[in-house]
Amino acid sequence: MTSIRSFHEVRFPVAVGFGSTGGPERRTDIVALGSGGESRNARWARSRRRYDAGYGIRSFDDLAAVVAFFEERRGRLYGFRFRDPLDWKSCLPSRKPTPTDCALGTGDGETAAFALAKTYGTGAAAYRRSISKPVAGTVRVALDGAEQTSGFALDETTGLITFQAGSIPASGVVVSAGFSFDVPVRFDTDRLDISLSHFEAGEIPQVPIVEIRP
Repeated sequence: MTSIRSFHEVRFPVAVGFGSTGGPERRTDIVALGSGGESRNARWARSRRRYDAGYGIRSFDDLAAVVAFFEERRGRLYGFRFRDPLDWKSCLPSRKPTPTDCALGTGDGETAAFALAKTYGTGAAAYRRSISKPVAGTVRVALDGAEQTSGFALDETTGLITFQAGSIPASGVVVSAGFSFDVPVRFDTDRLDISLSHFEAGEIPQVPIVEIRP
């Protein structure tokens, strides 16, 4: 398990990250049946993101920044924030977050804490993803569609919204939010294999990064 002390609340260089490749990964077992059909079983209930940030390194300065960041994190030892170049908002990439983007839950008059989450798709097959690293200053909250500017506190290290006494959502009130967010990740290697001559010749170093899941 990853503790708070083994995570640094700093973001991987955004300019380099935007040139990275990667996305969600799932683990599925597929067994061929004697009838010619197949049986499929999901081993993971939640997806996990993987990236290669090497594709975003375009200059020696970028390379130096990545090496310094790697050293500060001690390789795989400390986690950090990473901005997914394609998926870092509660809304579509071309839009700005609104307080009604994502439903977080429904009030019961007693529950004060609601966790940020983003839902992919609709209906019974929709996937709900927990968001634990919102970006400071971007989170907007609404109750039954009406934006709230006070009466709650946000923990930017966990993604938990806690309503204060007197502001706890009443029974049946829909709690929603919009936000920008980072992915909690770590390096997936303890070694960066870099050759300046190869880099000058256009060879891209590998910088594997993997999402941390609690």
